[in-house]
Amino acid sequence: MVYTVSGIQFPSVPSLQKSSQLSFYDRRSASFSFLLNRNSFSRKSLAVKCSHDSDLSSSSVAESDKVLIPQGHDNSSTTTDEVEAPDITSEDPQKIQEFTMKGEKIDYEAVSTDKDDKDGQGHVLSSHVDVDTNTQAENTSVSINKKVKVESEEARPKIIAPPGTGHKIYEIDPSLQAHRAHLDFRYGQYKRLLEEINKNEGGLDAFSRGYEKFGFTRSATGITYREWAPGATSAALIGDFNNWNPNADVMTRNEFGVWEIFLPNNVDGSLPIPHGSRVKIRMETPSGIKDSIPAWIKFSVQAPGEIPYNGIYYDPPEEEKYVFKYPQPKRPKSLRIYESHVGMSSPEPKINTYVNFRDEVLPRIKRLGYNAVQIMAIQEHSYYASFGYHVTNFFAPSSRFGTPDDLKSLIDKAHELGLLVLMDIVHSHASNNTLDGLNMFDGTDTHYFHGGSRGYHWMWDSRLFNYGSWEVLRYLLSNARWWLEEYKFDGFRFDGVTSMMYTHHGLGVGFTGNYNEYFGFATDVDAVVYLMLVNDVIHGLFPEAVTIGEDVSGMPTFCLPTQDGGVGFDYRLHMAIADKWIEILKKKDEDWEMGDIVHTLTNRRWLEKCVAYAESHDQALVGDKTIAFWLMDKDMYDFMALDRPSTPLIDRGIALHKMIRLITMGLGGEGYLNFMGNEFGHPEWIDFPRGDQHLPTGAVIPGNNYSYDKCRRRFDLGDADYLRYRGMQEFDQAMQHLEERFGFMTSEHQYISRKHEGDKVIVFERGKLVFVFNFHWYNSYSDYRVGCLNPGKYKIVLDSDDPLFGGFNRLNPTAEYFTSDGWYDGRPRSFLVYAPSRTAVVYALADEAEPEPTLKPVEVLKPVEVLVMEPELEPEPKQVLESESKPEPVEAEVEP
Repeated sequence: MVYTVSGIQFPSVPSLQKSSQLSFYDRRSASFSFLLNRNSFSRKSLAVKCSHDSDLSSSSVAESDKVLIPQGHDNSSTTTDEVEAPDITSEDPQKIQEFTMKGEKIDYEAVSTDKDDKDGQGHVLSSHVDVDTNTQAENTSVSINKKVKVESEEARPKIIAPPGTGHKIYEIDPSLQAHRAHLDFRYGQYKRLLEEINKNEGGLDAFSRGYEKFGFTRSATGITYREWAPGATSAALIGDFNNWNPNADVMTRNEFGVWEIFLPNNVDGSLPIPHGSRVKIRMETPSGIKDSIPAWIKFSVQAPGEIPYNGIYYDPPEEEKYVFKYPQPKRPKSLRIYESHVGMSSPEPKINTYVNFRDEVLPRIKRLGYNAVQIMAIQEHSYYASFGYHVTNFFAPSSRFGTPDDLKSLIDKAHELGLLVLMDIVHSHASNNTLDGLNMFDGTDTHYFHGGSRGYHWMWDSRLFNYGSWEVLRYLLSNARWWLEEYKFDGFRFDGVTSMMYTHHGLGVGFTGNYNEYFGFATDVDAVVYLMLVNDVIHGLFPEAVTIGEDVSGMPTFCLPTQDGGVGFDYRLHMAIADKWIEILKKKDEDWEMGDIVHTLTNRRWLEKCVAYAESHDQALVGDKTIAFWLMDKDMYDFMALDRPSTPLIDRGIALHKMIRLITMGLGGEGYLNFMGNEFGHPEWIDFPRGDQHLPTGAVIPGNNYSYDKCRRRFDLGDADYLRYRGMQEFDQAMQHLEERFGFMTSEHQYISRKHEGDKVIVFERGKLVFVFNFHWYNSYSDYRVGCLNPGKYKIVLDSDDPLFGGFNRLNPTAEYFTSDGWYDGRPRSFLVYAPSRTAVVYALADEAEPEPTLKPVEVLKPVEVLVMEPELEPEPKQVLESESKPEPVEAEVEP
């Protein structure tokens, strides 16, 4: 039986019970390529001589490199003697205990394979390699998918800074002194673990290159495959290359639970496993016979008509590998992130590709004014509707969207456009899937994860890593480095960090800011130390890389350097802002509190940077509502066309949508994030294709008949010059370009001079700009005095009421505003403005406010003037209020 994918025929995979009788040599001729016609290239071309293998011809180095694994935990029942090794389980955090490593560094002999170790020239190779990590670069074993690096990458220094004293955090935040015992214990664990890694692995640099030893590695004489599976009692490598015969390539195990096999090249010099071949490891485990995708696999694919995924040996010929052409951009001072998902990035109801995203979406992001794209669902996940958060294959890019080389071309194109590419990485949990992922990989519950209830996240239905395991640390640290090194990602957004840092995972816990909530028995010190280590690896080896942590708890020291005692992230996601906006949108306009808005936006720790957002992908999912939907609801379906009258709900919604986003960017943090499509108020929620779900209780949750209709982004709506979505998109673009021009998000100068509950007005300075927000639903204020610091002539640089943005054109864009001396709202000067209802206006000194070239509308070939939604109004009479006739003193708020 055969099946076909893209014109290529594949034989069906034999059942688990069926064994092929092919001999060792028969399996070579029975192999085929999943991705490539074997006749399309010379197989000898794969035996390339890399620059760092210049001495291969005379090498006496074995293909079977030995691996040092100081891991005493072995779940398998075997007669092999166990060697005690470090158990990095955190001790009582209230008692500073000495951490000791049980295992010593030993020259371990690699287990010999059942194949003759010959280099193809009749020379018998030695049976082991010294694992000295300082000379690893000279070994013959080469990681598959080796790429040619851009020159600037070669010259980059790779130095991981040694730990400091860890005491600076007490100078930054004296309140931490009360919890010094816990924090010193945490830092002591971090330092001692670093010492053990240096002693046993040669340092973090070598330790984080596990992909050069585990999984598939290629040398000039063949392919070595290694897997850590201590629970297995036997193992064999199976796949297309040996007709899935479990007796053809039996693996051998060392005393640390590492299974290994070396496959020499074929007699004609071609690789024993062709590029594109499906591969798995068959193991006898305490749970029975199990076929698993290799844990370090670099690509996996689900064949049509099949449920399980298959690992793919991905090693294209040199001439077909993507070569990066453009250097990675330097880290910008302020981040403006466009959060995206490749699969749903098409206006059409389908799964989009890396190539289409590269060609169609990246130019849009650039024109909108963002300087970074954050891509979700990169790591392979067998369940599409998991949004990429139930990862099954951590080193493999999702095959739904294309090949690994397609992803590389996407990232390279982004770099050509000057965009950073951040990856939404998931190290907080793993898929519960036992067929395709790490769960029960070697037949045991405690292989990569905690056992029992501690290893299971009941809300996410997923497995939780044991960050105290030596091999888990190696796996995750190497995984982070792999994406930066192989694919040239520019950093990460770490998902679910709150769940990692606490044994309660943040479930049912309301963090109040009391420091006892952060430093106690509920803190998972192992996980926090892992986060410190991974930040060390990232920032030490990739100095320009960015790390962002998704933490809702507000953990102190989260964004301070590890040398100072911090966790080491560059940014924290300011998650409270989105929740606050949803809370506010449920209230009537008159119940909105200006002070509450300002407090939420500015409530962040000193010296710890935040990425602010009004909404992300979370609010766009089915079952939730985006801000646009909260504001305009079903009116969006009938009244967004400019050739028909609007409604009060639409007018209110468009106005507040712009104001909410600008004030979030203006006050919320040092970075800003937007989920794709939300910039123009995307009218549809996200609903992944799914069938009916039958619960154990008998209840049925109806699906959507596996429809992709709601799993896409309707960019055409934001581009249409005849729809009101266009105005919101134009405003978002102007907002991004304003920040690019003035850099106000990272300015040290920030001062909130007015939070007037009666007027519903907020006035603040950030950088050289003065922001004026009037949230009142009908009051417009003429001759409204706003305080400022700098004297001179001011002009408007952004007006949400501009007709280009779907506004009512109530302000003169050429008007000039002159300051007068005298204290007002705690400011030494002030000037008078007209503040229309539901508007946000930004002022700058005239010499800073020279108009830039007109922004080109996004994705529109012929610019079309947007119709004005309401006739131009004359300035309204000044509202006679006490605060206007005699302004009340407003408490000034100085923000750090």
